[in-house]
Amino acid sequence: MSSIVVVGANWGDEGKGRIVDFLAEKASASIRFQGGNNAGHTVVNDLGTFKLHQLPSGVFNPDCLAVLGPGMVISPEPLSTELAEVKAAGVNVNLCISDRATLCLPLHALEDTLEEVRLGDAAYGSTRQGIAPAYGDRVMKKGILVGWLKQPEVLCERIQFWMDWKLPQLKALYPTFEFSQTAQEMTEWLLEVSEPWRDAICNVTLPLKALQAENQNLLFEAQLGAGRDLTYGEYPWTTSSNVVSMYAGIGSGLPALRPERVIAVAKAFSSSVGTGTLITAMEEQDAFREAAGEFGATTGRPRDMGYFDAVATKNGVELQAATEIALTKLDCLSGLSDLKICVAYDGDHSENPIWPQTAALAPVYEQMEGWSEDITGCRQFEELPKAAQNYVLRIEELMGVPVKMVSVGPGREQMIMR
Repeated sequence: MSSIVVVGANWGDEGKGRIVDFLAEKASASIRFQGGNNAGHTVVNDLGTFKLHQLPSGVFNPDCLAVLGPGMVISPEPLSTELAEVKAAGVNVNLCISDRATLCLPLHALEDTLEEVRLGDAAYGSTRQGIAPAYGDRVMKKGILVGWLKQPEVLCERIQFWMDWKLPQLKALYPTFEFSQTAQEMTEWLLEVSEPWRDAICNVTLPLKALQAENQNLLFEAQLGAGRDLTYGEYPWTTSSNVVSMYAGIGSGLPALRPERVIAVAKAFSSSVGTGTLITAMEEQDAFREAAGEFGATTGRPRDMGYFDAVATKNGVELQAATEIALTKLDCLSGLSDLKICVAYDGDHSENPIWPQTAALAPVYEQMEGWSEDITGCRQFEELPKAAQNYVLRIEELMGVPVKMVSVGPGREQMIMR
């Protein structure tokens, strides 16, 4: 039995979805253990191109149990829409949703939006999907649990309790706030939109422990990356949950999990969407962004583009307790005339490079030889141009962890195993 945790080494958008999709062919369960509808994983396979937001990327294996863990906040209507899109492509979804997960409701999204507007130039760069307010309510013991969808009377009581607490605060803080839905109306709406997946709600620990007892392969999937972790990321420009590998057991329903492998996914360059500091930002980004298709999967926002940041990535690899690295989108660097790696920061900064840095910091670069060949057809490491091999080997040396997977395209077959 192998438990594999796939996590991000940077700020998210590393290409975790394609790694999970690749590994899921041999998995018995694919589990999302945190986050919600605020980020997406793009998966390209024989069925087409999919942008998943809540479903785990292993959902395309019909023999794989797709689990939404208790560490998630679940947006009910978008989940129904996502599930319908996947099923329309011919996928037989074997779904299991934790009764301990938290519902993320339209009122949370409205609150999220109002707060970003109130903050103005100081906004966090939220996707405005309601993730932070939903997690905040859970911490305040006011959250609405997914399991209550199977207890309508309890659900309505808890919604009323939540609204009695929430609405006066919103009315006091946001002058434009309006909300007329009653607790009963919200309950009825929730029961309607959750109908496609309500039967899948259960104690997910039970089927996962059964698979463990049978020595089956379990695959755990995080959203975003180490730089966005609530505790260790670039606070306050973080997400609202813990995205590090050590949370995989807690957020999945297997608190005693001891994974055999932790794969930290990193792009062959740096990219980031939202608010924060990208130390290695390129001066001219537009052409490279277009060529690499670097736009947010949830919002479509253009990502900031930069050279590979070995300082931040090594810190992310260590935070994730990674046993190996999957390097994605190496093919996007073909033809890049100026290729370099940031090996240090010059300037006054803390010993923790993921702590918010200032624009005064200057990256210390190591120039690398580029290549012009199309590498999307390479299937063995030795088939890559020597300059591309040296680029990967230098990253491996700087990280101190083996680069075992290198993607040269979005397809499952475009993966080099080392």
